[in-house]
Amino acid sequence: MSCGCRPSPRCGRPSPSAPIAKRGPAARLLATLTELELAERSQRRIQRHLIEARLPPGKTLDSFDFAAVPMVSRAHVAALVTGDGWIDRGGTILLFGPSGSGKSHLSAAFGHALIETGYRVLFTRTTDLVQRLQQARQTLSLESAIEKLDKYHLLILEDLCYVRKDQAETSVLFELIAARYERRSLMITANHPFGEWTSVFPDAAMTLAAVDRLVHHSTIFEMNVESYRQGRHRSYDTQAQKHQRQQARQ
Repeated sequence: MSCGCRPSPRCGRPSPSAPIAKRGPAARLLATLTELELAERSQRRIQRHLIEARLPPGKTLDSFDFAAVPMVSRAHVAALVTGDGWIDRGGTILLFGPSGSGKSHLSAAFGHALIETGYRVLFTRTTDLVQRLQQARQTLSLESAIEKLDKYHLLILEDLCYVRKDQAETSVLFELIAARYERRSLMITANHPFGEWTSVFPDAAMTLAAVDRLVHHSTIFEMNVESYRQGRHRSYDTQAQKHQRQQARQ
């Protein structure tokens, strides 16, 4: 029977807020099992979100070669991958650089880290998403299709400049950007500067309006290196040659 009093040291009943170490064996076991269950649920949720994100495998911050892209600060990236601030206000991250400069790797690494933090992410080629939105417009369901993307805190749009305005209804890309402005975040990789985005949107006015929305609340990474991939291959070749020389001396 309950003693009818509030938990206190005098009645011998531990307070619910008492440290686990001061509770009885049964209470400690229950608390431990609860913590394990919560941790397991968290891991299952992360795994589900990683699967739905469609991120390229293996492209994480641990495997990103910051030395090959010296203009990208490891400390700056580490601060951004927590998601604090910029995700909450629907901010944008823009990654510019030539093909092979590491944009895809870095954007995927952001995605992996943010999912671990608890955010939901979708990684997609911009051309694929534009085609899906074009199909939605044809069936008069564009607004609904864009709203469904709201479940993702971050959309990573890969290779935006591969979209061409001669494709039917490329204005759907602008409508996506406008709908997410200051509400949900975007990360965009592009191999051409803003001045050449007129090849993507139907006209100059829409291009300017899209750039205005993206630049507001944005962080921009200029990744102008010769080739991130070739640089990494050279690094691996150098390491292999060094290893071979060491073996030859033995």
